[in-house]
Amino acid sequence: QGGNNAGHTVVVDGKEYDFHLFPSGIINPKAISFIGKTISELTKSNNITWWVAATIFCRLKDWEKRLIISDRAHIVFDFHQAVDGLQEVQRQAQEGKNIGTTKKGIGPTYSSKAARTGLRICDLLSDFDEFSSRFKNLAQQYKSMFPTLEVDIEGQLKKLKGYAEKIRPMVRDGVYFMYEALHGSPKKILVEGANAALLDIDFGTYPFVTSSNCTVGGVCTGLGVPPQHVGDVYGVVKAYTTRVGIGAFPTEQINEIGDLLQSRGHEWGVTTGRKRRCGWLDLVILKYAHMINGFTALALTKLDILDVLDEIKIGVAYKLGGKRIPYFP
Repeated sequence: QGGNNAGHTVVVDGKEYDFHLFPSGIINPKAISFIGKTISELTKSNNITWWVAATIFCRLKDWEKRLIISDRAHIVFDFHQAVDGLQEVQRQAQEGKNIGTTKKGIGPTYSSKAARTGLRICDLLSDFDEFSSRFKNLAQQYKSMFPTLEVDIEGQLKKLKGYAEKIRPMVRDGVYFMYEALHGSPKKILVEGANAALLDIDFGTYPFVTSSNCTVGGVCTGLGVPPQHVGDVYGVVKAYTTRVGIGAFPTEQINEIGDLLQSRGHEWGVTTGRKRRCGWLDLVILKYAHMINGFTALALTKLDILDVLDEIKIGVAYKLGGKRIPYFP
């Protein structure tokens, strides 16, 4: 999923669950849930203590027996989250606008990953002295970049050592796990993505995007699944368009229509609690998402939200320089 910056609200048997890092399949006692080569948030109480969150809020039984975490998953630390907030303040001061991140530390963690200074679950579970040394170096790097940043290094390491032992039984070699799942006894494998196609780091409305690949390519890069194993690709799209945070939104309705869609659709960001911006369905971005992902089917949701409207509008084309264009610019 790329981290706990996105959320899914799932209702099963009348019970509502808000998921951020857990795969939604954790509700199903017959399913094995796997967190792959994405970002594991280990130290903040909002998603871990997983043990507390899963047991108390979800009232799930034996969930830890059906959750597997890849040893290659990168770890988001407290200072990554703090830096995420500091960077937003910096952008606002320097450019007069920010990106509108969820401040969950995902961007800085991917930066550490790309700089080859990131730390993974396998590092946490092997030589803790080596892990501690690299953790201190990474923290110092960020402290030198952001002088106001405060990091309780010893306190964090103590917490992380405790977490390491709790998650150790859940951790597997993720690539081998997926290989066995694909080539062993026949299984139904569902890969769940968070964030929309237009928030993809490469193909989204850059720079107002997330830091991961949330298009179908993320199945391969996130789990180590070869492309030939990707079968059906389901695009999930609302009957209208929404967006949380800043970025281009040609069909946005900043009026009573937008307010109606927002209120009837209960359009609040699951992670941030921010109101979602709402507007008419934009077929241009839907076609663009299809170009990249090659949907074999579309799941159209929230059609009933439009029931009270006498007239429904749909965005069908873009103009650039006064001329109609056949692509997403």
